[in-house]
Amino acid sequence: MMKKLIELLANFNPLQIIGKIDISISNLQFDSRKITAENTLYVAQKGMQTDGHLFIDKAIAKGATAIVCEILPEKLNENCTYIQVADAAKALGELASAFYDFPSQKITLVGVTGTNGKTTTVTLLHRLFMNMGYPTGLISTIVNKINNKEVSATHTTPDALSLNQLLNDMVNAGCEFCFMEVSSHAVVQQRIAGIHFAGGVFSNITHDHLDFHQTFANYIKAKQQFFEMLPKTAFALTNMDDKNGKVMVQSTKAKVLTYSLRTGADFKGKITDNSFDGLTCEFNGTEIFLKLCGKFNAYNLLAIYGVALLLGMKEEEVLLTMSKLDGASGRFQAIRDNRNRTFIVDYAHTPDALKNVLSTIKEIIENSADVITVVGCGGDRDALKRPIMAETACTFSNKVILTSDNPRTEDPYKILADMEVGVPVAFKQHVLTIENRREAIKTACHLLPDNGVLLIAGKGHETYQEINGIRMHFDDVEEVCGLKDLKI
Repeated sequence: MMKKLIELLANFNPLQIIGKIDISISNLQFDSRKITAENTLYVAQKGMQTDGHLFIDKAIAKGATAIVCEILPEKLNENCTYIQVADAAKALGELASAFYDFPSQKITLVGVTGTNGKTTTVTLLHRLFMNMGYPTGLISTIVNKINNKEVSATHTTPDALSLNQLLNDMVNAGCEFCFMEVSSHAVVQQRIAGIHFAGGVFSNITHDHLDFHQTFANYIKAKQQFFEMLPKTAFALTNMDDKNGKVMVQSTKAKVLTYSLRTGADFKGKITDNSFDGLTCEFNGTEIFLKLCGKFNAYNLLAIYGVALLLGMKEEEVLLTMSKLDGASGRFQAIRDNRNRTFIVDYAHTPDALKNVLSTIKEIIENSADVITVVGCGGDRDALKRPIMAETACTFSNKVILTSDNPRTEDPYKILADMEVGVPVAFKQHVLTIENRREAIKTACHLLPDNGVLLIAGKGHETYQEINGIRMHFDDVEEVCGLKDLKI
């Protein structure tokens, strides 16, 4: 792909330009190590770990002929063009969009944001539209998809360059729609700068990512910024049952619509039956059986229903297709054995998500069976939630086993000690701490009585465990199904 620099700068407002702009650009990069050809435009960003400005000379030596930067080097190369900007991260998004001919404007792109429910919502939207016959893309934590072709995912929301390239690939593959998770990190780091959204969805917001945002107010503000960037032509669909549902969309230019299980809304839902086999609901007065279970999934499904109708789909076809959808991998994934025991694998890794899952289990069993929870907390992440996670597990369980999640570079025993602080004194006799996750799951399975429910929380779809910076294969579902004394 070859572009003229003057084309890329057509709708761009830099602080100043030094050098020629009538030059050809064959590649765009923000990582100097990835420059492999001449005529590259290099964007020097100040990142979390390092500063791209330190590698400008290296980028030029490897073939960069144009540099975007916030601070000009003291010595300029006369054979290079320099474009000074106020925000290089934002500039990368806008330039990447222009470089790939504005792919987000050629596809109907809907972003979903919130603490919990993003992956399930976009995954089911992708399946829904594919099953209705529409070529559709998916950008999620678990995997990215171009129709049914999988493309590996490394972040909830890709960097701006990868995102535009992926959207361009979707357009070239004939995709008409794309459903995308939008993380708060991505908003703050300008990864979605220059992206055109046809709609945005807010699920909920609870305690998470405070290691990055520092305060809950900053976290809310990051989510709000996504809705503030939506154009007037877009829709903003918000959950009225979340206390911040109205706050999220108070400054958006988009058309605001609502969904709710508790109050009047544009898309009103009601649960009439909830079991491990699925949900029976009424959506805007029409009854539907859904294969997913739990109140939290009722919210996800109601949002999906709303999005589909807002995108012009026929209600009857939407409901019929939704009734056939299975859940996302590792999201309240239920496994049964011949002793009527139920094993639930779920990604719940925040206090609110854990509470939602355990509350759902309690609703379904009506407190008639024992519940054992295996739970841990990730290392190098928000430590404030660790005791809360343990306390939440104890509140809704008969027994709890604290174990490792992804300790990453942290001491797993330090993480477990942080969690143990949250264990109520009266419940300590019902809590075990087993650092080895495999042994923790094995022990829980042995302790689980007939008709009992075991929740294995925190990793869900993940097929690895990261210890000391090394990822090793580990799959909670495999661990349960692989136990020889279980007949599943």
